[in-house]
Amino acid sequence: MSARLFAQKALFMTALVLTAFFIQSLSTPTPSYAQTTDEIQQQIADHNKKISDLEAEIAKYQKQLDTLGSQHVTLAGSLKSLDVTRKQLLTKILSLQQQISALTLELKQLGRQINDKQKSINLNQNTLAISLREIAQTDNSSIVEQVFSATDVSKAWSAVDANITLNNALRDQTNTLSKIKKDLTTQQQAVSRTQEKLVTVTKDLGNQKKAVDVTVQQKSELLAQTKNQESSYKSLITTKKAQQKAFENELSSLESKLKSVGSASIPRAGSGVLSWPFSDSLMQSCATRKNVFGNPFCITQYFGNTAFAAGGAYGGKGHNGMDIGVPTGTPVQSSLAGTVFGTGNTDSVPGCYSFGKWVAIKHANGLATVYAHLSSISVSSGQSVGTGDLVGYSGMTGYATGPHLHYGVYAVGTPDAPGIQIMTLSSYRGATSPCASATMPVAPLNAYLNPLSYL
Repeated sequence: MSARLFAQKALFMTALVLTAFFIQSLSTPTPSYAQTTDEIQQQIADHNKKISDLEAEIAKYQKQLDTLGSQHVTLAGSLKSLDVTRKQLLTKILSLQQQISALTLELKQLGRQINDKQKSINLNQNTLAISLREIAQTDNSSIVEQVFSATDVSKAWSAVDANITLNNALRDQTNTLSKIKKDLTTQQQAVSRTQEKLVTVTKDLGNQKKAVDVTVQQKSELLAQTKNQESSYKSLITTKKAQQKAFENELSSLESKLKSVGSASIPRAGSGVLSWPFSDSLMQSCATRKNVFGNPFCITQYFGNTAFAAGGAYGGKGHNGMDIGVPTGTPVQSSLAGTVFGTGNTDSVPGCYSFGKWVAIKHANGLATVYAHLSSISVSSGQSVGTGDLVGYSGMTGYATGPHLHYGVYAVGTPDAPGIQIMTLSSYRGATSPCASATMPVAPLNAYLNPLSYL
C-alpha cells in the first residue's frame, strides 16, 4: 500500500472512530462523586464569608489601636494596646486558617477538573491508536477508487460528500481535543498559583502565631518592670527620656567626629529601589487609614528636622530615620536583598535607652537599612536575606513610648571613608552615658539618608 493511500485510509478510519467515540460520550452519564462540584463551591463561598466577617473584626481592633495610639501614654493604655493587639492577631490567625481551608478546597476542585480533562485526553489518544492499528489491518479502497468505481454520478458525489463530512468531523474533534489540552494547561497553572498562595498564607500563619507570643512576653515584661503601678510606669518613662537625651548628645558628638562618607555610588533619589519593610496587606491597610496618620504609610515621624526634633530631640541634628507606627508583633521584612552585617540589643546594657533590638542589612547597591525597636530578631549576622524576608517583629524596645519601627537608610561608603559602621560609643574618648558599651549602628552625619528618597 502506498504512503498516500495509507494516509487517506488513516484519515477516514480516524474520523469514523472519533465520531463514534464522541457520539457514545454524549450518552455516557457524568461520573458521580461523593461530593459534587456545587457542594465544594458552596463550601468555598462559606469560608470566604467567614473570612470577610473576620476581616471586619480585625479592622475593628485596628480602630481601637489607632485610638489608643493617639491617647496619652499610660501603663493602662500600653497594657490595653497589647491586649487588643493580641486579640487582633488571634483573629488574623482564624482568618488565615479559613483561607487555608478555602485554598485546599480550590485545589481539590481543580484536581477533579484536571482528572476529568486528563481522562478525555487519554481516551482520545487511545482512540487514535486503535484507529491506526485497524487501518494497518484493513484494505479498504481510497476515495479516488470509490469515485471511479461508482456506477453513476450520484454515487460518486455521495462518496465525495461522505469524505468531506468525515474530514469536517475529524477537524472539529481535533479542535475539541486541542481545547481540552489548553484547558488542562490553564487548570494546571491555576493549581500552581493556588499552591504558591497556600504556602504564603501558611507561612504568614506561622508568623502571626509567633507575634502572639511576642505580645504576651512584652506584657509580662512590662508588668514585671512596673509591678502594675501607674506611678512606676511614669517614672520609667521619665528615666528613659533623660537617659535617651544623654545618649543622643554623645552619639551626635561621635558622629560629628567621624570622617565624611566617601563618594560611593548609591542609587539616585526617587529611584524606588527599596520596598517598604512590611507586607503588601499591611501597607494597603495604612493607605485606608490616612486620616489617622496624615499620610498613607503609617509614618508617625519623618526623617530630618521634624517638629519633634526641633523641640530639642536628637541633639539638634534631626531625626536620623523614619518611624512607622505598627502594632507590636508585626512582621518586619527586609527592604532589599543583602547581607545582615549586624544585630544587637541595647537594652542588654542597663540604662541604655536607644535602638533596643536592632538589625542592620548591607545591600549591594551602596545602601544599608536598619530596623530598630524590634520585639524579637529573626536573623543573625552574616546571613543572606532576600527582599521581603522576615527580619524580626516590631515592638517598643529601647527608647520607645509606643510600638513602632524605626527605619533607617544609610550610605555604606568606601573602605577609606566608610558610612554606616557597627561599634560602641566607648570606642571614642568622652563617652560616659550608660550606652557607652552598647553595640549599635553609627555613621557620619552625611551618611544618613532620607528613606522616602529610596522607597
